[in-house]
Amino acid sequence: MAAKTKKPTFYITTPIYYASGALHIGHCYTTVACDAIARFKRMDGFDVYYLTGTDEHGQKVQQAAEQKGMTPQAFVDGLAERIQKLWQRMDISNDGFIRTTDKAHEKAIADIFTKLYEKGDIYKSEYSGKYCAPCESFWTSSQLVDGKCPDCGREVQDTKEECYFFRLSKYADRVRKLLTETDFLQPDSRVREMVNNFIDKGLTDLAVTRTSFDWGIKVPFDPKHVIYVWIDALPNYITALGYGADGEKYKKYWPCDLHVMAKEIVRFHAIVWPAILMALDLPLPKRVYGHGWIMFGGDKMSKSKGNVVDPFILTDRYGVDALRYYLLSSMPFGDDSNYTSELLLSAINNDLVNDLGNLVRRTLAMSKQYFDGEVVKPQADERDAEYKSAIDALAEKVRADMDKPELNKALEKIFDVIGRSNKYIDANKPWELKKTGDTVRLNAVIYNLLEGIRVCANMLLPFLTKYPTRIFDGLGIAEPNDFKAAKYGAVKQFKTTEIEPILNRLDIKKELAELEAIANQAEEKEQTKAEEQELISIDDFFKSELRVVDIEACEKVEKAKKLLKLTVFDGERRRTIVSGIAMAYAPEELVGKKAALVANLKPAKLCGIVSEGMLLCSVGEDGIPRLVMPTGKAGDKIC
Repeated sequence: MAAKTKKPTFYITTPIYYASGALHIGHCYTTVACDAIARFKRMDGFDVYYLTGTDEHGQKVQQAAEQKGMTPQAFVDGLAERIQKLWQRMDISNDGFIRTTDKAHEKAIADIFTKLYEKGDIYKSEYSGKYCAPCESFWTSSQLVDGKCPDCGREVQDTKEECYFFRLSKYADRVRKLLTETDFLQPDSRVREMVNNFIDKGLTDLAVTRTSFDWGIKVPFDPKHVIYVWIDALPNYITALGYGADGEKYKKYWPCDLHVMAKEIVRFHAIVWPAILMALDLPLPKRVYGHGWIMFGGDKMSKSKGNVVDPFILTDRYGVDALRYYLLSSMPFGDDSNYTSELLLSAINNDLVNDLGNLVRRTLAMSKQYFDGEVVKPQADERDAEYKSAIDALAEKVRADMDKPELNKALEKIFDVIGRSNKYIDANKPWELKKTGDTVRLNAVIYNLLEGIRVCANMLLPFLTKYPTRIFDGLGIAEPNDFKAAKYGAVKQFKTTEIEPILNRLDIKKELAELEAIANQAEEKEQTKAEEQELISIDDFFKSELRVVDIEACEKVEKAKKLLKLTVFDGERRRTIVSGIAMAYAPEELVGKKAALVANLKPAKLCGIVSEGMLLCSVGEDGIPRLVMPTGKAGDKIC
């Protein structure tokens, strides 16, 4: 017996999405695009491993959890569950889902950090420069755009902090060659961005730990430091394969064939990630692709700008295939693209309902009407040569576009054959052939149309997950699991049945009004919810025990610019209070003063210090909190 041929491997990844809020269709775009590529490669004979996941550590996650009164772990557990439900809804066929809170990942990261430190590629120093809190990114002054964060455009803060640094500068020349002398990074516009904006300006060493928060992987030999995102998140692509543990998947699938992400994080994947791998003496990924943004009214689609489009709502209303098709067909993969609901609805009507839906409906109806669904392979006819040639050429054309990858162009090729098929009906007029009694020619025309539909449905399988399967049911043949039969004439006889359309034509004006109403309802619901959360009853108010306290001692909290540590006397005992009032007072100003204390508040740890209550403050227009200073003696109740 001949040995079974080993399939070539193909490893593809999305970035791991930051677990600080709900995902929108911008995230769906990346994940659906990778899914289409993964599905295509599986059907094209590859052993595919498709990875996605969540980045769950960091200051923003800790702050978001605190705002909701949750532990960071409980917070990210809930988000990870919702994200995985979204991927199930979108029919994402990922083979792995990595979470940076996975114990195996945390152990591997600690080992990687130690290895880099022992090699001398990580060292301890002090960071002094610009910091963007929303992006959790450090910048030099030369990297700022108009004095603001180059990624999100927000204000940056001056910061100083003890950190461990990765020697990124050491690998600058090797990274430059990688970007300029190979096709490692695509499209070419991203290469120019990286070289002009970062490489040519000089790569500085990278801060890779923090001490101002504690939600993360601790440095094994210096646990007051938390390993920062670059060393924590980026190696997920190898830790998910078991690097540092059993490693069987790592040996099989690494190096990665294709990392895909939106352009704002290309810098980390095209500069920092290869430098880390160089330092570890590990193989580099074969390709990094940075696609453009989905724009919404001229702005980048993002949670922070309030223009999120909920994929659950869209798929509930129009189905998964409609959203997948719109994302993959309407947006050139390397460029920015505008999202509007009107464009989505037009794509549904024009492409899925009119072109594909009507072709399938008409052809299956004619097959049933003229031949009771039984249509046989005809003799060759020169009149059909051009149409048959277009069917035959489709698979190779789609493969060429998917390898680039240019997913929208691959779909264009498929819908070009769908368009040709509709024109083929109009040109051959089957209804007139029926009238004249030319059943041989009529059989040939219907067979050719069924073959065109079959091959197009075959090539659509990576892109759409519902409708192609329905089409194969109508054709009366099994759904293929590869593209070998994506050639004209592979079926000797069809036994068709009519199927219900997957989508009906939409009234765009009505749908736009409905979508606006849904958005308004959601906004009103959120506003009502926020208002209800803000309102308390008189009973709730009287649960707070307010007392006058004497401030006996006060000092700054190390490495926390806004916090002061106070010792106060409440009439019965002394308490330690941590308060964010350092912007308003020098510590010595407060000694001997009085303050108002919420005395029955549950203790909380801030910067490693247990705070046994909260001091009441007022906040003026400058945003700086200042103490409410009552009269009376320590222990007096405040009404």
